[in-house]
Amino acid sequence: MISTLFRVLAGFAMACLVVGLTKVAFVITPAELSKLSGQALSDRLGTFGVLSLLAATHSAIFAAPFALIAMVIGEWQSIRNPMYFATAGVAIALAGFFAQYSSETGAAGSIANNYALKAFLTAGFAGGLAYWMVAGRAAGDAEAEVEPVTTPKVSVRPTTSVPVSGPSSKSNDIKSGDVKSKSNAEPSVAGLATKAN
Repeated sequence: MISTLFRVLAGFAMACLVVGLTKVAFVITPAELSKLSGQALSDRLGTFGVLSLLAATHSAIFAAPFALIAMVIGEWQSIRNPMYFATAGVAIALAGFFAQYSSETGAAGSIANNYALKAFLTAGFAGGLAYWMVAGRAAGDAEAEVEPVTTPKVSVRPTTSVPVSGPSSKSNDIKSGDVKSKSNAEPSVAGLATKAN
């Protein structure tokens, strides 16, 4: 139970970091970074890192209740399909996009544009896959730890007969762990022929 909790929390933290990095990569593009060098590149990478952490924190605060629902369902149903987590990430990102859009005032520019929508959808997809890579691939493992599956053991007995000697009128053989007398022993070919008539 505790290991499942740590795995899920680590997956959520990684998903939020990936979402933050993805969103900032739409603002400070890799093409822009490739044109810089020296101190300008260092400053821009520092800004990229700080903005990524801020975006990850903001995403974690908004996504926590929705992600909790998706994680509980995934663990409860032992869903290990990456598309489940990617779809959950996209759905949470769409909810974030529409929450941002509904909170806009008319003074500033609107988030309702194609580029912002792509950034949110890509971030949600990447975050869902990041969660799956860290925690979702092992969803439902706590049940296996509580109740291990055991396979039945098969014992092999020898098939050779070992005669038992003694002063008995019955001839006993030990075959496969059973004691058989002549009266209930396996019939011979000659015995089968006489029973058929």
